[in-house]
Order: sequence, then C-alpha cells, then structure tokens
Amino acid sequence: MRTLLTAEWVLGFDGRGHVLWRNGEVVFSGKHIEFVGRGFSGTVDCRRDFGRALISPGLIDLDALGDLDSGVLTVDNGNRLDMGRLWSEDYLRQGPIEAYTPQEEQFKYRHAFTQLIRNGITTALPITSMYYRAWAERYDEFEGVARTAGTLGLRVYLSPCYMSGITVVQRDRTLTRHWDEPRGLAGLDEALRFIRDFDGSQGGLVHGLLAPDRIETCTPDLLSRTAAASAEAGLPVRLHACQSVYEFETVLSLRGATPLGWLQQLGLLNERLVLPHGIYLSGHPRVSRAGDEDWQRLTASGATVAHCPAVFARSGEALDSFGRYRRAGINLGLGTDTWPPDLLHNMQLGLYIARIVEGSAEQTTLADLFNAATLGGARALGRDDLGRLAAGALADIVVFDLRGPHLGPVFEPLKNLLLFGRGDDCRTSYIQGRLVMDGFRVLGVDHGAQQQEAQAQFGTLMESHRRRAFDNPPSGRLFHPVFPIA
Repeated sequence: MRTLLTAEWVLGFDGRGHVLWRNGEVVFSGKHIEFVGRGFSGTVDCRRDFGRALISPGLIDLDALGDLDSGVLTVDNGNRLDMGRLWSEDYLRQGPIEAYTPQEEQFKYRHAFTQLIRNGITTALPITSMYYRAWAERYDEFEGVARTAGTLGLRVYLSPCYMSGITVVQRDRTLTRHWDEPRGLAGLDEALRFIRDFDGSQGGLVHGLLAPDRIETCTPDLLSRTAAASAEAGLPVRLHACQSVYEFETVLSLRGATPLGWLQQLGLLNERLVLPHGIYLSGHPRVSRAGDEDWQRLTASGATVAHCPAVFARSGEALDSFGRYRRAGINLGLGTDTWPPDLLHNMQLGLYIARIVEGSAEQTTLADLFNAATLGGARALGRDDLGRLAAGALADIVVFDLRGPHLGPVFEPLKNLLLFGRGDDCRTSYIQGRLVMDGFRVLGVDHGAQQQEAQAQFGTLMESHRRRAFDNPPSGRLFHPVFPIA
C-alpha cells in the first residue's frame, strides 16, 4: 500500500543535509520512503493531511531510558551514598536480590518503550540500572524485551547488559568494587547468544548491540573479549566511559591508563563504539592526568559520543563543549538517559549549556543538535537509511503538531519546536512504514492504566533503596521533598 502524507512543513534530506519543504509531501510503501518534496505524480492508496504540523524523520536515542527512573529521588537529596541507590556493604553481605518480579521487569520496558514512541523516538538503545538487580540482565528476560519492542513497533539495539563487578559503598562512605569475573564472562556469552537468536527478529526491529555496563566495573578479559566479538560480527558496542571523576581515577589506578587510553589498548576505541558521556578526558580540570592525549585518541578513533545534557546538568556537569567536539570531527549523537525521554528537551538544554560553556552563540546551533539526534545517531549505528526523510530510507516518520499555544507564533517549525516544544508534541509516528502512534496515543496501549501501574511499581523501586542503604532506614528518612510535608 502506498501512502502519501502532507503537512504545512516537511523536513526532507537532499543528500547533504536536512532541508525544509513548505506544504511538502512524503510518500512511502512497505518499509521504505519513495518520495519527499512536492508534486508526486504517481497513484496512491491512502492520503493523510496533518495540516499545521511538521513531518520529520524519527529521532534516535543512543542512551534511552528502559527503566522506571529514580532520578527524581536523587535531586537535592543530600549525600547520594546514604540513599541506597548504590549497594552498601550491608546489602552485599545480606545477598543482593532482584528489586522487581519478572512481570515487573517486563512492565518497566513496556512502559519505557511506550514513552520513547510518545516522544518521537523511532530507534533506541535502551539502558537500565544494574543497582536494582541481583547482578545483571539475563537472556530469558530479553526474549520478552524483544517481543515488547515488536508488539509496540519500536526499533531497538540491545542485548542483556553484563559486567564483571559493581560499585559498593563502604561504612566510611568510600567506594570500592565487588568483583565476580565468571559472572561477567557468562553474561557476555548470554549477550552473544541473544544476538545470534534475535538479531533481525520482530520484522527487522531488533538489532544486536554489546552493552557492557560501565568501564570501571569491567575486567580486561571481559572487554578484550567484547572487542573481539564486536570486530568479528561488526557489532556496535555501547560502554559508559569518561562520565565521572570517580570512574576516571578508578580506571587510572586499576589499569595504569586513562579510560580512553585503556579502551585503545583493548581495541575497543573505534567507529563501532558509542560512548555515553565522554566528558572527563585527560586535561579536564577535575582529573589528575594533564595533557591532550585523550583528545587526540578520541578525535582519531571514529567513536561516537552520546551526549545527554539534561541528566548531567542536574548535577552541575557539562560537556566542554558540544561545539568543540563537533568542530574536531567527533561524531555526536544524543541520548536521554533519564525521565522524561524527551530529545526535544535535551536539544534545547544542549544548546543553552553549550553556549554558556563556550561563552558564545556562534559555535553551536539548533541545527547541530537536531543533526545529532538524527544523522549523528544513524552514523553511530552505521546506518544511512535512518535519521532522514529521503527516497530509499526506512519510513521512520514522526509528525510534530504545531498548534500548541506553548509554541507561540510559528516562523518556521524547528526553531519553535527546539526552543519551546516538548516531546509530547509528537502526534503521529510511523516506524518502518507501520503506524505505531496516532492522535498522540501509542496504538494498543491504555495510557491511563499504564500510568497507574507505573506509579504502583515506583513504590517497589523506593522500597528497594531502603534495603540497599545502611541499617535499612525507613524510606521517610531516605528521600526528602522540596519543602517539608506539614
């Protein structure tokens, strides 16, 4: 069936970059786009006019929340080492347990994937927290995750996350690591088995990704084997690195190299690597290693930095800077990594933060941020059929409504959307030509019932903090409201 979509604005792709069409058309059949522009002369089976709207390529989230996020609990909540987010020594001795039942584990993904679609995201690399797990993710649960993606229609790159260790808080509030390398190597084997069994499944929506958890909780053998598996099968690897001073100094102490230096030694620092968040390199004023050696490594590697401005701004941290990385030729993508999974919000914050850090409005533009959320994400995955509306590309098409009063008078759609818009301005979404959301509602989802279930499960999440904290205090002592409750 051939479908023709029209709207007041269409964001097409001319082979070099995005271009705006006024009163444009997009035509697709099956999974692929046939035409973008005006004046399509062929016959069509279905026509849809969205009126005052922007038809846009779907957004790509390289660090997408796949969880019920606890970020709201950590903001302005005192010492994070006392709130039970990390494992305490007490908890480790007691024996870690799963915070959720298997059914709750599946629900968190279903809820998260629904929210990603609602925010105009058509391709996602999900991320969840291992602090709530007995160890890491498992093959059997990811069978269900793959089915959930297929049922909702979201394209995902995933496999079970694995790790050799986890960070533990000691009684004196210093941090250490608890190691279990055999579990890490077994986790890698499970991830590879999942990829063999499910890569290309669900009509091509599910793709393989190797996802070791954090660089500081991985052993040399685990990452070396990850590098070899990635090279053999051409698999992308996402590894959180250069994201904290603690991580930088820990890796330097354990491995005798900076995080990027170690990744280079292991053969992981290449064009298949996606790095959330890429902030702390040698020469950063907050780390102990001076010099620009990491900068030289990163710029020569072809690796992608997945920039997540919102979650880091909450704690007063920022990339230094988006414009500097871009000008050096580093591929930049965007991620959300927290609630809400709103890439429009992250584009806006990313612009503001970059301009403050750079002390200028000249180095980073709105176009740079939007390119990161589309073309940069596609490049990270080695895909020239994503992140653009062009003949031959996959029909990942989202429609942003332009009628909301919060958007104000519209001069052209992207300035209004990126400065004043929200992810939930997304009205309709097609992924691989399949209609997955229409009229602001994800098809097949009862949004009210899902929100109620998420609220109830959030209570389980809060209770799990109490178990992990020292001396198991009541939750009323762990979490602090903005103002005292009368």
